[in-house]
Amino acid sequence: MRIIGGKLKGRRLQAPKNLPVRPTTDFAKEALFNVLNHKIDFENTNLLDLFSGTGNISYEFASRACPSILSVEQNNNCIRFIKKTSEELGLSINTVKANVFRLIAKPAKNTFNVIFADPPYENKELTTIPDLIFKNEWLTPNGLLIVEHGPHTSFESHSHFVEERSYGHVHFSFFE
Repeated sequence: MRIIGGKLKGRRLQAPKNLPVRPTTDFAKEALFNVLNHKIDFENTNLLDLFSGTGNISYEFASRACPSILSVEQNNNCIRFIKKTSEELGLSINTVKANVFRLIAKPAKNTFNVIFADPPYENKELTTIPDLIFKNEWLTPNGLLIVEHGPHTSFESHSHFVEERSYGHVHFSFFE
């Protein structure tokens, strides 16, 4: 895994092999950030990274000077890795241990400009993420929700759906 842009561009990170994750591929991540470079101002964005795993997406936002990042993950080993890596890289990433579905099922205490969710592709609740985010007002007005998913999931009928981008087996659905 490597950081593809910003002040830490090119930096390689080695996650422990025992983490139960499927990090977004460098190819898909690079394509995603090419899209985001035209949609958001990283220096004025607060990010909520759901199902953070290794912290891959959080590092990309932090490398691009995103001032506020909250990573939510349930696995203790992943949380330790994110905290350790953030500290080593000098990045300010807040990490919370929580079940994402329980968290977003409650009304938001804070709102975010960008929410990125990368749940396990086979999770049966995956398709409820946009409904929960919008119902419980986690996204700021004019904010952007991005859900990473596999090829067998479609959000096209969702009222907030804007577009889907596909990069091999990785799909990103965008909601506003």
